[in-house]
Amino acid sequence: MAATAVAGSTGVTIVSSSSGSCFSSKVQQCITCASLFAIRRQTGWPSRKQGTGISSYMLRAKAMAQTLSNSAVDTLSSSSGKRQALVSLSDKRDLEVLGRGLQELGFNIVSTGGTAASIESFGFPVTKVEELTSFPEMLDGRVKTLHPNIHGGILARRDQRHHMEALDNHGICTFDVVVVNLYPFYDKVSASCGISFEDGIENIDIGGPAMIRAAAKNHKDVLVVVDYTDYPALLEFLKNNQDDQLFRRWLAWKAFQHVASYDSAVSEWLWKGTERGNFPPAMTVPLSLISSLRYGENPHQKAAFYADKSLAEVNAGGIASGIQHHGKELSYNNILDADAAWSCVCEFSKPTCVVVKHTNPCGVASCDNIVDAYRFAVKADPVSAFGGIVAFNVEVDEDLARDIREFRSPTDGETRMFYEIIIAPNYSKKGLEVLRGKSKNLRILEATKSTGGKISLRQVSGGWLVQEADSLSLEDIQFNVRSEKSPLENELDDAKFAWLCVKHVKSNAIVIAKNNCMLGMGCGQPNRLESLRIAMKKAGDDINGAALASDAFFPFAWNDAVEEACQAGIGVIAEPGGSLRDSDAVDCCNKYGVALVFTQVRHFRH
Repeated sequence: MAATAVAGSTGVTIVSSSSGSCFSSKVQQCITCASLFAIRRQTGWPSRKQGTGISSYMLRAKAMAQTLSNSAVDTLSSSSGKRQALVSLSDKRDLEVLGRGLQELGFNIVSTGGTAASIESFGFPVTKVEELTSFPEMLDGRVKTLHPNIHGGILARRDQRHHMEALDNHGICTFDVVVVNLYPFYDKVSASCGISFEDGIENIDIGGPAMIRAAAKNHKDVLVVVDYTDYPALLEFLKNNQDDQLFRRWLAWKAFQHVASYDSAVSEWLWKGTERGNFPPAMTVPLSLISSLRYGENPHQKAAFYADKSLAEVNAGGIASGIQHHGKELSYNNILDADAAWSCVCEFSKPTCVVVKHTNPCGVASCDNIVDAYRFAVKADPVSAFGGIVAFNVEVDEDLARDIREFRSPTDGETRMFYEIIIAPNYSKKGLEVLRGKSKNLRILEATKSTGGKISLRQVSGGWLVQEADSLSLEDIQFNVRSEKSPLENELDDAKFAWLCVKHVKSNAIVIAKNNCMLGMGCGQPNRLESLRIAMKKAGDDINGAALASDAFFPFAWNDAVEEACQAGIGVIAEPGGSLRDSDAVDCCNKYGVALVFTQVRHFRH
């Protein structure tokens, strides 16, 4: 076994790495890897001007090793059994727990800068990285751990003799544990106060990912931890001296995923800085598991719910960042429906209630009094509303909560309405208490308003479709009158309301509304005429003078959807226009005295 003389702060130690750890040449066990930097101090490493003085330095180092007494070797034996852990953290949560656990298990802790200072402050011994590398931190901290004495000790395979001989020849000791997390790049560049480009660059970690990747690659021999919540599992594993390769592999996966998510944030941030548009030549979307679901869209499908950790989604609101105050766990379909309801209700500025069933808004109403809005929304289609999702864009107070709890179905005046989910931006203390009493299973969600300008992704076989979200608001749209009759102020107001609703209805979509209340909607039909007929049937006798909105143009007018709507008593029609037969729609509306407005904006939803 080859031995190497290494001097530490208390003297000189004979160590070897030929078995995979630093150990005494007599006791054949692991001990603390001492400091090459200390050899420089004690033996006088020559400067460049001293030229061949290196040879004399080596002789002095060798002499120091040879003069070790038996008592010194006995001292080594008392320190035997020590393994090494490399710890370098930006997020120092539970560092004291980790440090105490490693110390109790006999580990020598090697650390960097602020982490080393924190470990010392807890009263635990620590070896600083520069004592192993013989180099101080340099280039404003950019170079600390990028050194063979560090990476050699991480990457060396213990089952490869030539690896261990190489370590032995260079006096490098192995690491058994690497605990590293990265500069808070994500938090820095996503902070509301903003950050300069130069500061963003300085928050890109280099040494950290290198150590993590090295340890993860060599996970058979090195345990790598990037998450403070894994400290207990790590310490338990070490305490029981386990040899579970699946556990090591799991930690390695987590490490590579940690670095991949980190790199995706850097990539996203840099691409935005190039000002070359929304769609880069390649992209990575970092997802973080929120929960495993009981099943997917159907019971035979497994499913899970993930949060999008892209920088574009920071503080973007929505269901994924919502809080569940009460009820059963959310299902796959619950989440889809809740997202549809919340996206729709966030479109409106007045107090509004939206009721959704199978992702389609079947009832929408805006009123000064939110209790009235709730009742009108349910009235639009009480059969569909039963078992649906109800969303509000204002606080649910005690009065509204009691009405939700006690309201009877408009169909018979007796059946108490049942809902899967209630969603609102907030709840009064009493309102939440009342809702909890409605049902133990009622899911009560609190969410923040979804912001516009997002990117929408949709999977197809073998690929993904990516598009800008349909986030145009009423302020972005002009309602241009194309008929001889101009809509009255209240008619135009209803047309705009219907337009906001139809944007969230599956194509082919028709919405009929009056007094800022949905009267009926038709959705998902292969032809627009059938959607119109469904909507008119739901609207019933209230259709006279109502507004109609269509998500796309009418390909035909005469003896088709436009004429049937006019004959039924519709007062104003809002559609995008763009058909080769737009003039037929104009002529038809003029014949029946109906106002027609074009928006030049289509709202297909598939």
